[in-house]
Parts: sequence; C-alpha cells; structure tokens
Amino acid sequence: MPNYRIDIEYDGTNFVGWQRQENGNSIQALLEDALTKLIAENVTIFGAGRTDSGVHAFQQVATFTTIKDVSTDIIRDGLNQHLRPHPISILCATIVGNDFHARFSAKLRFYEYMIINRRPPLTIEHNRAWCVHKILNFNKMLYESSFFIGKHDLNAFRSSHCQSKTSLKTIKSFNMKQNSENIIISISAQSFLHSQVRIMVGTLVDIGKGLLKKSIEEIIISKDRAQAGQTAPACGLYLKKIEY
Repeated sequence: MPNYRIDIEYDGTNFVGWQRQENGNSIQALLEDALTKLIAENVTIFGAGRTDSGVHAFQQVATFTTIKDVSTDIIRDGLNQHLRPHPISILCATIVGNDFHARFSAKLRFYEYMIINRRPPLTIEHNRAWCVHKILNFNKMLYESSFFIGKHDLNAFRSSHCQSKTSLKTIKSFNMKQNSENIIISISAQSFLHSQVRIMVGTLVDIGKGLLKKSIEEIIISKDRAQAGQTAPACGLYLKKIEY
C-alpha cells in the first residue's frame, strides 16, 4: 500500500480546526471527503499539527495510505479540484516510505504569530493578524521572550482543555522581529501544549502593554495559568512548516 505525503496550505478562518469534529467543517474531514470522491476509497488522514479553529497554515503536512496506486499529480490536482471553493490548497504530493508518519516522524514544528500594532482597525489583514491598538514596549517583550528558550514546565501556558500527560516542553527557538507596525513572533519545538503559543504571545503582549508586571521566568516557575496573560486570538497564528 503506497504511503502518501501531502503538503497543505489553508486559511483557517471558517473552520473548526484541523481535526474532524461534529460541530462544523474541519480540514481533515474535507480532505478525507475529497479523497473518497477522487479514488472511491475511504481513507484516514493524519496531520502533523492539530491546528485550532481559526488558525492558518503555510505548510501543514499529512500522510495517508491507499489500496490503489495513484500518481502524485492526480492526488494533488484531483484533491484541489474537489476542495474548491474551500480555501485549502494541496501544494504537493509525494510517495514516502511506510515508516514515515506526518505526526510521529516530525522533529520540529514551526509556528509564526503576526501582530499589527496600530490604532486603526484592520481591513486587508482582517482575520490574518491580531491588531493590538495600544503601543507595545517591543524591547521589553523581546527581553522577556528569551526566558522561553530551553526545557521548562510550561503548565502556566496551556489551556484547561489540554490533554497532554506532561507539561514539560523544550522550546528550540523563539524569535521576534519588528518592522514598523508589524511584529512577527516565530517559535519552534518538537511539540506544543494546547493553546501554548497563543498564551505565550498573549502574555508577552500584556507585558508589552504594562498590564502584567511578573516576568516570564516568574510565571514559568509558578506553573500557574492564572499568573500568565491572555490567550492571543487564533487569527494571527500560522503553522509555518514541519521539519523531519
């Protein structure tokens, strides 16, 4: 049975997230339905990252196996045809070894968060970024963000819905760049807790506004979600890429 890898780009605004759910359209469900139409076979797709409702992806990776041997061009083009008009695009399809799994073979997951720091509301970037209207102390945010790097118990930065057995996570990189009113936050790790990136970003924004006086180091040590800041909205978060 051939094992296929597909790389996917999507706008998550109107979806309930990656994972199939009963309460609305998910990326996984639409892909599986499109595959059924394309190859007349029920297929289960496994994604590298379970993005939440409203979260976007520049490069989500998924794998699936089929009984039939179908060319990768047909997989790519056929899925794109059946997915229209949904804002989901199959960037490429390849055949990989049977030991390759989109989720379990991943070494690093890269997320990017976009903040636009200005007074006027967003139009072009509406649902694509978080518009923070109060001027942020970027240098303070940048300094505090350095405490995230490394292995920590990040219990203070996970949602109450998180089902992970451990809150120990290793942040490989945490970078922040400011260009005029745009602030881009880039984070990589092998895995993340539920809403971890959004809580990290929300906490930094609260620090940048002067609303939160505790340092990131103190919040990590506390292991208390109540000590951290708000959860940043999903619209600014992007799954950037997966490294294998």
